[in-house]
Amino acid sequence: MAGAFVGFGELLIRLSAPGRSLLMQTPALDVHVGGAEANVAVGLARLGHATKMVSAVPDNALAAGAVAQLRASGVDTGGIITRPGRMGLYFLSPGAGMRASEVVYDRAGSSFATTPAASFDWPRLLAGASRLHLSGITPALGPETEAAAIAAAEAATALGVPLSFDGNFRGQLWAARGVDPRPILARLVSHADILFGNHRDVALLLDREFAGTGNARHRAAAEAAFAAFPRLRIIASTARDAQDADRHSLSARIDRRDHHVETEAMLVSGIVDRIGAGDAFAAGVLHGLAHGTPGEAARIGLALACLKHTLPGDASLFTQRDIDAFLAGTVDVRR
Repeated sequence: MAGAFVGFGELLIRLSAPGRSLLMQTPALDVHVGGAEANVAVGLARLGHATKMVSAVPDNALAAGAVAQLRASGVDTGGIITRPGRMGLYFLSPGAGMRASEVVYDRAGSSFATTPAASFDWPRLLAGASRLHLSGITPALGPETEAAAIAAAEAATALGVPLSFDGNFRGQLWAARGVDPRPILARLVSHADILFGNHRDVALLLDREFAGTGNARHRAAAEAAFAAFPRLRIIASTARDAQDADRHSLSARIDRRDHHVETEAMLVSGIVDRIGAGDAFAAGVLHGLAHGTPGEAARIGLALACLKHTLPGDASLFTQRDIDAFLAGTVDVRR
């Protein structure tokens, strides 16, 4: 990626129950900065890419701290504006054993969710950009963010800036909004050349199910998506088998119009934090595509996703050296 990667979405603060406790079980919460698009920007910045975040936050200490964390990771925060409102929050109760993790959102009325689409000057923000990255979370927040995401996608197309889109379906947010997500998401995907999503995301977009299992079903969904969205050239996805909160099996695949590549499944054990693993995968794939083949991109994306499971917080902070060591099978102390 010769120019800057641009992410557009809400910058969030995550409040997690410490250890494996439940929310409100103890009088303490761990604080992390997150947001799907920001996580991808941080992941790519740590891998040496120029990245920029576009968002809206309030003028207060919470927002200043969140923006400072992005800046410390190497992300250009010049596209983040201040607006009336509040920071979006979410609360996490981490899973343990056979108990799944649980998320509680507190983002209604946030500065980002209420910022008019016209507040973002896309010709300026996308000047010299190599890629714009959006996710399905942004339009789920409300009509203002839906309009802003569509304006961003349309501007990218008009300016010749490639768009990647991560489905990131959030049922709680869409249910709270009370609208059908399908036509909104399909309109955004119609501008994308890269889609991060699996057969379930495609089923939602196209309002149809795909028969079979495994490779046949994934390929059928990919071919249907390519037929429906002419600009689309790559679909990247992961498959996860969660045995319990501490042991997951993870594999990756990349579909193109004429073929696909798929990795072997990798066992991820001793999981510290799985939040943000999908964003780490997206960063790894984009990094890999900039330097190699789709097969290499799938391997790098899977490596970064696996590494993210070892790190508290939302974003991947790993470097190319960490990826190389992981792919080489190095687990002993590096001295």
